[in-house]
Amino acid sequence: MPPLPTPDPAALRHSAQTAARIVAEIESAGGWIPFSRFMELALYAPGLGYYSAGLGKFGEAGDFVTAPEISALFGRTLARQAAQVLAETGGDILEMGAGSGRLAFDLLAELAQSGQPLPRYFILEVSADLRRRQQELLQPYAPRVQWLDTLPAGFTGLILGNEVLDAMPVELVAWREGGIRQRGVVLNQGEFQWSERELATGELFDLAARLEMPADSVSEIGLAARGFIAALAAMLEKGVILMLDYGFGRSEYYHPQRRTGTLMCHYRHHAHDDPFYLPGLQDITAHVDFTAIAETGIERGLDLLGYTSQAHFLLNCGITDLLAQTPPEQASAYLPLAAQAQKLLSPAEMGELFKAVALGKGMDMPLIGFGRGDKSRML
Repeated sequence: MPPLPTPDPAALRHSAQTAARIVAEIESAGGWIPFSRFMELALYAPGLGYYSAGLGKFGEAGDFVTAPEISALFGRTLARQAAQVLAETGGDILEMGAGSGRLAFDLLAELAQSGQPLPRYFILEVSADLRRRQQELLQPYAPRVQWLDTLPAGFTGLILGNEVLDAMPVELVAWREGGIRQRGVVLNQGEFQWSERELATGELFDLAARLEMPADSVSEIGLAARGFIAALAAMLEKGVILMLDYGFGRSEYYHPQRRTGTLMCHYRHHAHDDPFYLPGLQDITAHVDFTAIAETGIERGLDLLGYTSQAHFLLNCGITDLLAQTPPEQASAYLPLAAQAQKLLSPAEMGELFKAVALGKGMDMPLIGFGRGDKSRML
């Protein structure tokens, strides 16, 4: 692993507390926990996990940069898709895991500029620290924005999630000569260490057994993401679930050439593959199996409304029209926007790896974001 920035003493103390919480979990479980539980605690343990504690995460001073942080063009473009869904359903917007609040701010600003009445904008946020930051940023829209602690019993409108699925705990599975095994975490002389257990029954085994993986492969299966989509499907009365994230269809995800999986960690804009490094201080993610997301939605009575690259989605929604509102002659304003659009659209940046998938109920019209570049055949 390449050298990483050294945390300050306070951050090291925080990481030690997070590690102690995980150690206690391992000991109470008899010495072994599945990796999904390790990942859940490292990211979401109350007051300690990466997303639960008050640590800088987004932007240049954080650990990674998301599309809304790159450019307001992202949220403004999504507003066009939101406007279509709202016009069809007469509903509201529910954003899952709103991060810094930047996407909500830019989306609402664009809707306000269009002159139409603003919808109610609900945010479900598990991090108390991020909720405070969102409330500060979204103060201009305070009358329309509400924060939720749990999913509502029913919902009509647009359910939106940007880089939400990749942060959900994943199961790690190893395909060995002797069979399928589940990867977990143990303690060895005070250090976290991998340990595998035989997997022979249950949902995880059934899903892993369907995948044709060569021996000595390791990859992820996102049971939590499946459960999340199932919960959204049960709640949705009419409208669209729109998820944007990085990932692949199943044939690409579990390709023999990707035999070490996609698990990745992010710390101060450095990417590496050691999830045991400084628990509580770094992000841990896995790419999204969009086939699993689509299958789960369809199994729960939703329609697959579209699957495409982020670049095609943004182009279909008119990002170039928004960029053109700034005259190229105004170089000081136009050139930064053009560079931001390039990051969002370029195949070498976010344009191709990031995808958009839409699932819906009661929608009788094609979504504007999926008019060209459909990739549903790759699911």
